[in-house]
Amino acid sequence: MSALDWLIVLGLNGAIIAYGLRRARGTTTSGEWFLSSRALPWWAVGLSLFATNMDNSEFVSATGTIASEGLHFLSAHTFGGLIGVTIATFVIVPAIYRAGLYTNSEYLEHRFGPGTRVLGALIQIQYRTSVLGLMIWAVHLTLVGVGGLRPELSWALIVSLVLLSGVYTAVGGLRAVVATDVLQSVLVMAGGLAVCVAVWRTMGGWGAMVAQLESLGTTAEGLAPGLAAADLTHVGAFRGRDGTTSPAVIFIAWILISSGWWTVSHTSTQRMMGARSLWDMKMAGVLGAGVSLVILLFTDMLGLFGRAQFPDFARPDEMYPHLISTYLGIGAKGLVVAGVVSAAVSTFDSMGSSMSAVFTRDIYARFISRDRDDAHYLRVGRLATVAILVLGFACLPLILRAPTMLAAFRSVTSVFVTPLLIVYLVGAVTRTNRRVGMSGLATGGLYGIVGFVDREVVDVSWLPSWLTGQWEAFVWAVAFTAAGCALAAFHPRWRRTTGTVASGGDASPPGDASPPGAVSSIGAGDWLAKSSGELGPIRLHPFRERVPLLASPALYTGVLLAISAWLVFGVFW
Repeated sequence: MSALDWLIVLGLNGAIIAYGLRRARGTTTSGEWFLSSRALPWWAVGLSLFATNMDNSEFVSATGTIASEGLHFLSAHTFGGLIGVTIATFVIVPAIYRAGLYTNSEYLEHRFGPGTRVLGALIQIQYRTSVLGLMIWAVHLTLVGVGGLRPELSWALIVSLVLLSGVYTAVGGLRAVVATDVLQSVLVMAGGLAVCVAVWRTMGGWGAMVAQLESLGTTAEGLAPGLAAADLTHVGAFRGRDGTTSPAVIFIAWILISSGWWTVSHTSTQRMMGARSLWDMKMAGVLGAGVSLVILLFTDMLGLFGRAQFPDFARPDEMYPHLISTYLGIGAKGLVVAGVVSAAVSTFDSMGSSMSAVFTRDIYARFISRDRDDAHYLRVGRLATVAILVLGFACLPLILRAPTMLAAFRSVTSVFVTPLLIVYLVGAVTRTNRRVGMSGLATGGLYGIVGFVDREVVDVSWLPSWLTGQWEAFVWAVAFTAAGCALAAFHPRWRRTTGTVASGGDASPPGDASPPGAVSSIGAGDWLAKSSGELGPIRLHPFRERVPLLASPALYTGVLLAISAWLVFGVFW
């Protein structure tokens, strides 16, 4: 890259980081640090959700995966994202919000007991640090492949980015994170669209790309078994790396993966819980998922254009950096790399903020050091922010072993994240007993560990692939978790309802009324309970009376789902 390109990359991202440091000033209480005192408007939360969702690994991994496996990944960016955000904003997160809680793991104790809470917190930390590893590797590939940096210089820059994002996150908490995310989202959109337009124009449009793929037949290197190059444009053509998996199973798996991101991950739920009302929370989810759908639809096509232009490109995860280097000139190249770096910084700060909240509240304050003053826990949260970010580097060995970055992510997600998603759903929509949560996590998690060992560690010959395969594992994880939940729910000694339920519906009075019984009694008298009292009353919406029809989150969610159905089943299946 030229000096101008580097000036763009460092200037734009440096300005955003400086802005984050400025906005970080004045954060003095845990309520401000963890949830921004629940005062964030819908548009800020929505753009923050988009910026976090569109991390740099999304660009790199999506382009590489689609170049070798086809458009099946589109299922995650359309139906998966929208179903996930619907479950989160209409069912699970409102239950947490109404209960006066700070984290989704805190809700697990509220509903199922302390053991489920600490297990859920540990699962989240493991899950999100593995994603941090993906982002770190994606930035490295971009800086080396596009920027031409030596590997050691690339790693030095990445470590600097992690530390800088950790500093303003540690000082300012969620308020600083959301403020920078709004600016970073604009830069991410500009960079992603710039490379899409450049590649599209050079190739000559969609028709020219399809014709080129058809001419390649099955001769292109790196294609999944049983695929011709022209099959890459069809969502339902991919049948797994072994060629035997049903496209329906893959479609369901993507919905579960995306739903897990929107619900199990406190990276997303923390932003929703910082919204100023339940309406703002739902509209933020619609905005975040809708903008993600549009941008990802364009970037998903880069994998197809890349395969058409470079049929024998054998390193899928390096396709996105290669396209930037090949098709963009001076200035535009700097803008795209600035977007990639900005996407990384956005997710670094988001995960640092959310996972430090999980550690501080769900592990440290609950089980290690109870009832210290607010300033003590604020310091712990700030220190945990940097520690969480450093943990992301520990996940690199697993990522480097996998055929693609996304394959590594998929293999890990089914182990604990999908069982935890089912447990959250059971807790939010039923009044079953408190033992259900741990029972479901035990059966689902045990299956997940066995499947992971069979796939990634040692091939257990007597376990069939239809039971432990990478895609099938998601369906079985649901089945085993549901079986464990049912076993506890219908056990003769445990059938009595003992769980505490905070409804996710909107049955409460309008305005600032808090529903009776919504505040958790967990840790009554200690810092956890005191800090919950700082959050103030619950608001349903910011309107004087009822929500106008044209401002209904359900309306826009339905429209986006209809568009997704048309794209997946009508255009690309």
